Amino acid sequence: MSAIDLLFDHLRGNGRKAFMPFVTAGDPDLNFTAAVIRRLVEAGSSMCELGIPYSDPIADGPVIQASYTRALEKQIKLDDIFKLVDRLTPDLGAPIVTMVSYAIVFRHGLEQYADDARAAGVAGLIVPDLPVEESAVLADICRREDLSLIQLITPTTPRDRALRIAERTTGFIYYVSTTGITGERTELPPHLLDDVAWLREQTPLPICIGFGISHPEHVRMLSPVADGLIVGSAIVRRVAEAATRPREEVLREIARYVDDLLAAME
Repeated sequence: MSAIDLLFDHLRGNGRKAFMPFVTAGDPDLNFTAAVIRRLVEAGSSMCELGIPYSDPIADGPVIQASYTRALEKQIKLDDIFKLVDRLTPDLGAPIVTMVSYAIVFRHGLEQYADDARAAGVAGLIVPDLPVEESAVLADICRREDLSLIQLITPTTPRDRALRIAERTTGFIYYVSTTGITGERTELPPHLLDDVAWLREQTPLPICIGFGISHPEHVRMLSPVADGLIVGSAIVRRVAEAATRPREEVLREIARYVDDLLAAME
């Protein structure tokens, strides 16, 4: 079983749901990324999603796009990110998965990316721009490396295609709550609960919901049907304030925000 399989077995055995924050690697620098991840896990996060900066990300809204731009301006390299993960994972107590464009994986080499990720302690890959029809090679490589290949299903995914994606996915299904781009929202679609309920009947995989989740009300709405919730832009926006505010103050604010969301999961 992969680290992510073990995590969800443990959570289910304890009647808990996963809280999964997203952080951009290298914004504003890798040292602060490490500090944020540690504080997020200390606050109760189950798993961390680490964004690999890319100049042309798919489906990311302005907050995450801006964070990628800031990181790239600092000349952040993939090898530096793997070194960061390698430093963090031995005593972190929570898996790290990378959100990475297929262009980066392809340029690095599929086998090499999987080898380097696994050696660094990465537990899984989310590759949002890799169609399920073209994912077989990477899926086989990840299986050999005991890495989860987490794939996305959206509200507009036809149901027959959603089933193919679920069959090819390992670790958990990333269910996109809304059409469009990432970003904080005040409301989520009313059909979301029914869509997730249908998918749950089709697959034993954990289903984690992301995109737009930013308020305790969202958490209370989705926790009953989800195995985990993913929060990105709301955290990335707070991390960005480290450029103008004391870093410890920003870390405390992030921890308070996560506390409020976790309280809504109970």
